[in-house]
Amino acid sequence: MRRIGSLLTTIGDGFKDAFLMAWEVWWALVLGFALSAIVQAWVPRERIQRALGGSGGRPVAVATGLGAASSSCSYAAIAIAKSLFQKGASAASMLAFQFASTNLVLELGIVIWVLIGWQFTLGEFVGGLLLVVMMTLLVRLFISSAVERRARDHARRAQTGHQHHAASEHMTLRQRLASASAWSDVAHNFRNDWSMLWKEITIGFLLAGFIGQLPNSFFSALFVTHAPAGLKLLENVLVGPLVAVLSFVCSVGNVPLAAVLWSGGIGFAGVVAFIFADLLVLPIVWIYRKYYGTAFTVRIVALMLVTIVLAALVVDGLFSATALIPHAHPTRADIFGTIAVDYKLFTNVLGIFIFAALFALTINRGAADPVCGMRVDRSKAVHMDFGGQRFYFCSHHCLHAFELSPQRHLDQRRLIAAEAKAAGLPANR
Repeated sequence: MRRIGSLLTTIGDGFKDAFLMAWEVWWALVLGFALSAIVQAWVPRERIQRALGGSGGRPVAVATGLGAASSSCSYAAIAIAKSLFQKGASAASMLAFQFASTNLVLELGIVIWVLIGWQFTLGEFVGGLLLVVMMTLLVRLFISSAVERRARDHARRAQTGHQHHAASEHMTLRQRLASASAWSDVAHNFRNDWSMLWKEITIGFLLAGFIGQLPNSFFSALFVTHAPAGLKLLENVLVGPLVAVLSFVCSVGNVPLAAVLWSGGIGFAGVVAFIFADLLVLPIVWIYRKYYGTAFTVRIVALMLVTIVLAALVVDGLFSATALIPHAHPTRADIFGTIAVDYKLFTNVLGIFIFAALFALTINRGAADPVCGMRVDRSKAVHMDFGGQRFYFCSHHCLHAFELSPQRHLDQRRLIAAEAKAAGLPANR
């Protein structure tokens, strides 16, 4: 009985710490996703996308800027990158977009700052730029022109997925601020980002909460925490990406786990390498194989792994030389926090209000795509009538898929809605 009681206590503490960590960063998540949604909705993209073709530094720089202005969702990043690659963007530009959209985005930097400190946010942004530069310099060592051409042909044959709805580019900033339609674009980007990431974020907090119950001896066995500086540095930057790959958690969701690793005594470079590796989790590697074929996937995974390790080592060297590496590891109590009447209470309440207001706007103006489930603005979405009802779609791709088998998609959405209702979740994404 004593063992059962101890186990139940540990499980309860795991859920409690997961909730406390979520409470610690809730306002930052909402703020970051809201700012990202504004950028996605109001920053013109068509001219930028046209500039990504060809090779050289300029397309890579443009791809980096576009990625930094995008959602931090790893799955969205690789879908958009695949679309750019299909349309003629180079492998370097495609990978630059992916690195930037998962390392140089606002919401990720804010959450990292709140959980483990501004030094890690700075390291993430500096490292993100280093990833792009190193990848560009090394790309031809891993990917020949012939392999790239075959991968592009493979990507063009692969199924084309949906993308976020693009806002009108013909409004001034003042007009957008006063326009319900422009804010609807923001709200739909905000909701769709949450729809793609809420599972990742939830799993990340739960993993962090339960791993936080493990003793420090676990981390000492997994990582070298007490060893000569050079050995510890090298082992940490090699094992950090491996832990990320096996955790199955990517995007913002791996930041809580990074905080637990840091509190467990992992070195600065190991934590940075862990955060960088969110594009190498196994489900995403499987998607690469589907998009580009096995040969190209093996090469880009190897290229990304090498650049991640090198970038983490360079960031550690730069920060060591400038005395920016924090040496005091936070305790578990510092990481998971507490609920109190302080600034976080008011900012979290404000976050709840913003979250609810943007979701309400999607309910009032939006509809769910019956194929992919994405929320779209009814006044702008492509649509068709079937069985006396009008259906709205995020793209012509989903419209055509619905035309081929409308009843199958309707039955599938009804099943998803019924399962969501039984689980107490929203029926529509």
